[in-house]
Amino acid sequence: MNMEVEVAVQYAVPRRGVPAPVSFRRWAGAVPAGRRRGAALVVRIVGEAEIASLNRRFRARRGTTNVLSFPFAAPIPQLRELIGDVVICAPVVRREAHEQGKPARAHWAHMTVHGVLHLLGYDHTGEEQARVMEGLETKILDALGYPDPYGGHDVHER
Repeated sequence: MNMEVEVAVQYAVPRRGVPAPVSFRRWAGAVPAGRRRGAALVVRIVGEAEIASLNRRFRARRGTTNVLSFPFAAPIPQLRELIGDVVICAPVVRREAHEQGKPARAHWAHMTVHGVLHLLGYDHTGEEQARVMEGLETKILDALGYPDPYGGHDVHER
């Protein structure tokens, strides 16, 4: 069951080679919402300087990464709950897709699904958590028509 989702897309980099908002809405909406009837989130597409700054500030890690998620707990329950922000680094996604021999669109979809799952509380810090999260990602991406993103490639840090 797909959740009803409102996605605001922000482009902090040129849009050339970056999917349109309709794609981000489709990918985010394919993520099961559990008991949520709807959700609202922001997808922000950034460059390497911004993602490195966020990574350093909020994760105390140096350098770039492909995707960061910032969950939001609303103080007042809403029908369309704001679940948070997903920040995706365009140059990193392009580079990883090329290096891993994946279609760029499939990698964009994966990073979106991965980020939204983090907003919903999924993580991959332990083996069991990673197995569950990666299984969900694979199932969701398959339903969207994309291949297994872990076909021999680990695209995120554990």
